[in-house]
Amino acid sequence: MTVNLAVVGLGAFGQKHLDALAQIPDAVIHSVAHSKMDVAQEVAAKYGAAHAFTDYTALLAQADLDGVLLATPTQMHHAQTIEALRAGKHVMVEIPMADSLAGVQEIVDVQAETGRIAMAGHTRRFNPSHQYLHKKIVAGEFAIQQMDVQTYFFRRTNMNALGQPRSWTDHLLWHHAAHTVDLFQYQTGERIVRANAIQGPKHPELGIAMDMSIQLKSETGKICTLSLSFNNDGPLGTFFRYIGDTGTYIARYDDLVTGKEEPIDVSHVDVSLNGIELQDREFVAAIVEGREPNSSVAQVLPCYVVLDELQSQLEY
Repeated sequence: MTVNLAVVGLGAFGQKHLDALAQIPDAVIHSVAHSKMDVAQEVAAKYGAAHAFTDYTALLAQADLDGVLLATPTQMHHAQTIEALRAGKHVMVEIPMADSLAGVQEIVDVQAETGRIAMAGHTRRFNPSHQYLHKKIVAGEFAIQQMDVQTYFFRRTNMNALGQPRSWTDHLLWHHAAHTVDLFQYQTGERIVRANAIQGPKHPELGIAMDMSIQLKSETGKICTLSLSFNNDGPLGTFFRYIGDTGTYIARYDDLVTGKEEPIDVSHVDVSLNGIELQDREFVAAIVEGREPNSSVAQVLPCYVVLDELQSQLEY
């Protein structure tokens, strides 16, 4: 069985998904969509897509289209996900799937109503580095005591991951903190029972906080400290330090080392070292097998409950 998919939004992450889908035998890049037709047509030609669209509703009207991957601006995720589910299409929506708890809850409700597969792009669940540790945790070989996480970028202007100007504004809480909040609950297997947040001054033009600090505590007392910044002029990305009962590990995307910087081979963990490809493989496999995917919208709902609580603290 092959799955006909459309990638909607052809910026930095849309292209990452297209590269990933090209590596998945069961996936067909059926259509692409972008706000500018010339861009859509150029990308369609590059990846062999049969159709290019600027009209999202027209894209969803294609009878032979099975699902969509949404890599559009954050503020479009909620409405586009709902529309796709109601059109009978499966959805993989980039993080965050909405920028409010009410929006996320509606997506979860509509997914249950329609029975379509809906998955959120919480890629950290799929990075081989984090998968390696998850398997150790499940096997009882490692228990987290603390996670110390740094999410650092240098974005004092409104640029995407390719260094290109974009039309929407990123957000440290609803986008970048969401990765860690979800991962902490996923890796510990526990709910977050206490969450604290503070933020620095808002950027005068972008209107968002450029620095943020978050503390989390799980049901049995495991803790997570997360520092986020758009002001960091240094190594960029997200770095996870796992402090546990049998060792310390540092995960840098798909790479993993011990606390003493000794490399750990994670090439045997899954069929690829690319976390986005593994995420997209899970989406395709769930469609083929007719099952709930890891990182389904229902599974990650608790993450957004915590984000909503943190948001209320930041607004206080």
